[in-house]
Amino acid sequence: MTYAITQTCCNDATCVAVCPVNCIHPTPEERAFGSTEMLHIDPRACIDCGACADACPVDAIFPVDSLTGGQREYAEINAAYYADAEPPAAEVPGPNFHVWGEPVFERSLPSDFGPLRVAVVGTGPAGMYAAQDLLLHTAAEVTLIDRLPVAGGLVRYGVAPDHPATKKVGDTFSRFHSHPRVRMHLGIEVGRDVTAEELSAHHDAVVYAVGASTDKRLGVPGEERPGCLSATAFVAWYNAHPEAVAQGLDLSAERVVVVGNGNVALDVARILVADPEALAATDIAAHALDALRASRVREVVVLGRRGPEDAAYTRSELLALKHLPGVDLVVDDHDPRTAAAIDAAGPGDRAGVLRGLARVRTDARPPVRGEGAAARRRIVLRFHSEAVEVLGGDGGGVDSVRVTDGGGTADLSAGLLLRAIGYRGLPVPGLPFDEAKGTVPHEGGRIAGMPGSYVVGWIKRGPSGGIGANRTCAAETVGTLLADAVAGTLPAPAGDAKAFRRLVRQRNRRVVDARGLAAIERAERERGRATGRPRVKLATVEELVAAARSRRLLRSAG
Repeated sequence: MTYAITQTCCNDATCVAVCPVNCIHPTPEERAFGSTEMLHIDPRACIDCGACADACPVDAIFPVDSLTGGQREYAEINAAYYADAEPPAAEVPGPNFHVWGEPVFERSLPSDFGPLRVAVVGTGPAGMYAAQDLLLHTAAEVTLIDRLPVAGGLVRYGVAPDHPATKKVGDTFSRFHSHPRVRMHLGIEVGRDVTAEELSAHHDAVVYAVGASTDKRLGVPGEERPGCLSATAFVAWYNAHPEAVAQGLDLSAERVVVVGNGNVALDVARILVADPEALAATDIAAHALDALRASRVREVVVLGRRGPEDAAYTRSELLALKHLPGVDLVVDDHDPRTAAAIDAAGPGDRAGVLRGLARVRTDARPPVRGEGAAARRRIVLRFHSEAVEVLGGDGGGVDSVRVTDGGGTADLSAGLLLRAIGYRGLPVPGLPFDEAKGTVPHEGGRIAGMPGSYVVGWIKRGPSGGIGANRTCAAETVGTLLADAVAGTLPAPAGDAKAFRRLVRQRNRRVVDARGLAAIERAERERGRATGRPRVKLATVEELVAAARSRRLLRSAG
């Protein structure tokens, strides 16, 4: 029996580190690692030890004989990755075990080097991988800062609620929240509560992991209509982000158009047509669950400017759509290039996953749905199509979307348009910013012209790569930081940790610390137990701060 890596693979590569026979590829040292969709286990070399499954932070690895339903396809995907590869060395008598020796951490400081005080701004995957690296490999004292009064970043507010396994990587990060060398200040925003200069004045180094929090625009007429919004806003809405609008999203129309061909586009399409009762078993926002229960959406049309061979989503996410209960996944074949690309695709190509799906023509209006089997919802993948105008009536909302159609145009009726064409970073007050790229200029993570200041994650490299990609990104940045420390180029801070804590409390009386974060966690889980759900998220800053303060009130009452 062998193991297989499935849909929720995050490319964290922890599994690579623990595999005793080097049968998981690509590894972080291999060229393909930076661009691969997921990691793969070679069934010819796997010795069925289960070490990878135990180490996987997102529960993506299972024995092949335990896979059921659509998951069985991942056994074939793992095997196909190695189909044309040279036979592994493990086929030679005796396993190809790693050579174990004394651990060497390339990003460690000399033993006689004093502890650094490092501030990490942002508690999403990028920031937490950097903090983890510092805490495990050095004696650094880490200050975790986030503009929201709760930690988690992309894991809490970006991962779809029906991907609970992916969210489990947050458990790995949360064990560092209460680390004895960590101080946490949540609800603090750089530029509002403290300046970049003040952060640097109280720490040896500052690592900015602020992500890419806004979206790209379509640049078409009608984009400002109320029924046209970003997938970023929609994801924030169903994930209970404090800055999202909890009410007011109109799901009364039968069709929604999603512009974009990446994983986020598939996420929002899937949530719109998924069974609300299945979503009730997740941590989806309570207001979103209520709205989806009352939704009249029956069809989501996903527009891609190019063909299926160039789609940006991963094969694993597309495969999951094929097995979504009560939902039909179909391909619009208005353009003959679509069918040609699917028919010519190889078994390992994304377009090949679409082979065997029904091919339809998207009518101006969605088909009438009846009772029983006819009441099924559907997702339509429409390639070689570009939204060129958003049309609406006198009420100001969206009535239809005008799209290109093989040289002509077609108007698709829709009550909502979601643009999912990419994220973009925002400037951080006090830091340089590249407007064209939406990133902070840097060299190996070191911010240009700012000794002691660094970037990691999407604000460093742009909005590319999933959760696990931040691990290697953080390794580079931390390596640069420690090299600067050894070289003696880090500016000496004028203030200490105690002075910074006083400064923060003076600027913001609602700051949340590690104990407050634990109180929020308890409150959300208690709310979930009362409704038979894993948790019910607190959806406003006021609710989060009140929950964090509740532990103080309990202590004072005792």
